[in-house]
Amino acid sequence: MNLFLFPLGDITQKGYEKKRAKLLARYIPLIQGVDPSLQAENRVPGSSQATAAVSKQQKSRSTNSRDERFRSDVHTEAVQAALAKYKERKMPMPSKRRSVLVHSSVETYTPPDTSSASEDEGSLRRQGRITSTPFQSHSNVEPWLNRVIQGSSTSSSASSTSSHPGGKPAAASNTATATAAATVLADLMAHTQLENHSAPPDVTTGLVEHLHHERPQVASVRGVPRGYNSSILETADGVPVNSRVSSKIQQLLNTLKRPKRPPLKEFFVDDFEELLEVQQPDPNQPKPEGNQMNVLKGEPLGVVTNWPPSLLAALQRWGTTQPKAPCLTALDTTGKAIYTLTYGKLWSRSLKLAYTLLNKLTAKNEPLLKPGDRVALVFPNSDPVMFMVAFYGCLLAELIPVPIEVPLTRKDAGSQQIGFLLGSCGVTLALTTDACQKGLPKAQTGEVVTFKGWPRLVWFVIDGKHLAKPTKDWHPQVRDASADIAYIEYKTSKEGSTVGITVSHASMLAHCHALTQACGYSEAETLTNVLDFKRDAGLWHGVLTSVMNRMHVISIPYALMKVNPLSWIQKVCSYKARVAVVKSRDMHWSLLAQRDQRDVSLSSLRMLIVADGANPWSISSCDAFLNVFQSRGLRPEVICPCASSSEALTVAIRRPPELGGPPPGKAVLSMNCLSFSVIRVDTEEKLSVLTVQDVGQIMPGANVCVVKVDGTPYLCKADEVGEICVNSGATGMAYFGLLGITKNVFEAIPVTAAGVPVSDQPFTRTGLLGFVGPVSINDCEDTGSSRWCACPALNSLC
Repeated sequence: MNLFLFPLGDITQKGYEKKRAKLLARYIPLIQGVDPSLQAENRVPGSSQATAAVSKQQKSRSTNSRDERFRSDVHTEAVQAALAKYKERKMPMPSKRRSVLVHSSVETYTPPDTSSASEDEGSLRRQGRITSTPFQSHSNVEPWLNRVIQGSSTSSSASSTSSHPGGKPAAASNTATATAAATVLADLMAHTQLENHSAPPDVTTGLVEHLHHERPQVASVRGVPRGYNSSILETADGVPVNSRVSSKIQQLLNTLKRPKRPPLKEFFVDDFEELLEVQQPDPNQPKPEGNQMNVLKGEPLGVVTNWPPSLLAALQRWGTTQPKAPCLTALDTTGKAIYTLTYGKLWSRSLKLAYTLLNKLTAKNEPLLKPGDRVALVFPNSDPVMFMVAFYGCLLAELIPVPIEVPLTRKDAGSQQIGFLLGSCGVTLALTTDACQKGLPKAQTGEVVTFKGWPRLVWFVIDGKHLAKPTKDWHPQVRDASADIAYIEYKTSKEGSTVGITVSHASMLAHCHALTQACGYSEAETLTNVLDFKRDAGLWHGVLTSVMNRMHVISIPYALMKVNPLSWIQKVCSYKARVAVVKSRDMHWSLLAQRDQRDVSLSSLRMLIVADGANPWSISSCDAFLNVFQSRGLRPEVICPCASSSEALTVAIRRPPELGGPPPGKAVLSMNCLSFSVIRVDTEEKLSVLTVQDVGQIMPGANVCVVKVDGTPYLCKADEVGEICVNSGATGMAYFGLLGITKNVFEAIPVTAAGVPVSDQPFTRTGLLGFVGPVSINDCEDTGSSRWCACPALNSLC
């Protein structure tokens, strides 16, 4: 049997093109924008001819079962050709990601999956979308779509029937009609998509009945798989859409509905309720119950016969009348005395330095310095002798010394603040030693580098070989104490800023006088100083007051304390020192190393000044030190804590019994009440208590009061904690170059509860918090027994 092949593809293609032309003849004018009424004569005949052609074709091929099989293949091939043709079209992509909504006002069509396409076609089919925009301008297309839908569903059913035994022969013709209708619909949708740049339609799923209710906005959604019950989805614009979504997508859309930021107008609306709401105090919190305190007056300054009119006058007297009297002894890191400076050497070398600074330092044939200029003193803590010479040399030359720390590195953060101080003070010259200058960072030229934040300085070494001997006709002007600035002491706050506090010649003299009276200093006494001699109590006791009284100072370098914490106790024992100035840290270190030394005695001490008495925790160091060294000659009344600040200098100091001081006082206070600035005596058995010790009595010649910390300086009550303010001639003058904060700190006027000023003289805020004892809710009238007690964590202003 021979097998013959016929060109059925050409025959089928010709029939397909013929049917396609007949179907499109009626609707091309609609797409091209022609008035449908002009084409009325073409609609009915075209429809009759198409129906007759289909019936004739069905009859002619009804007896050919082989042709039915080919009709099924034609249907598949036509669908695949339509999909391939649509896939080849390159639709313009949107400029940005669009929402699933297409804003339209027509009905939504959601086609079901009813075709007999393959699985691959289904994957492409799910990517299609139906856009409704073209139908807004062609409402007459709807009847045609309904007829196409009915014909498509009928032909699809017939096509599926013909693939099984017993299928009707007419099904092939219906299949061909459905295939042509699908192709026409694909072309129509592709044409409309090119016009509107919307998503491609799904040509394989067919169309289902449309919704019979109007919506203000219509969403274009993906095709829904067969048999799936669609759920209502609320899109980002609030439009319900039938689609298959997950809970995460729903949550995402709900998130998109919310604006990313509040409207601009909401930023300018004040919440008046919160602004007007005032936090109500706890009605159960403790409140002060005492009387309003009065301004307390210290003992008057005694009149001393033959008292020098200034500190320089005292130096001149001792340098000329007692030139061999020892003034200062410096120790090395092994504890050995390397040099003892006498009063005669101090006077002569200070004269040489003053003469050299005023006459030998020139710039462009003019003196580099003139009286009143500020000069930086850069000396390490291990060289007190050269610092003392530089300090008094500047005073004799009427220059203002500004002692600072030695810069360690070029970009030291601490030295940057010091550089700001030097720049604001207008410092152009720095005095140092040869050994210190060699340790400073150098530039490639060999000169000292300009440190970050520092002004450009001229470094001058004050060793003996660099000083010139003054001429016979040159004599310094040793004047009486005046209100002119004597020196500037720097202070670094907790925020890291550095300020310079000016101290006048009159304040310096008055402070030396008050310390001499409070501590009972006498000539030729020996004092051991462990503190930094450039500032605070180390400067006041070891450099200023010691010269006023011709005392001998044993300076303990900090490097020696690191190696041998007992060195200061050994020097007290070997030099029979009468006074020692230490901090609680030095007492604590010596306790750790005291087991190595057994032959020490502290019986010669009459005052052990603890210079950090403002620290409430120093009481533990004092008690522990007394328990250990009381058996080695230390008397309990010898320990004398003090309170001081850079602004007010020494505020209070405990006096030994031989000077008329009361016994040491302690207080056990409630921590809960202290948190509300209220003083309440408690018992030692509780854990929520704090034990504090007094820091002595008010300095001679001073007036003291306690005021509120914040706002107007109202006087506190007797059982209330506040900031200590001092009115005295022995305090600082101002912050150099800072007029604003100077007025707030150095010119405070305390007032009563009624707003009446307590004095016509300004007070200086010390930055110390405390209260007046003995602890009682009644005001203490006996100023002689009044003493200061430092408070715990409230001491944050220090």
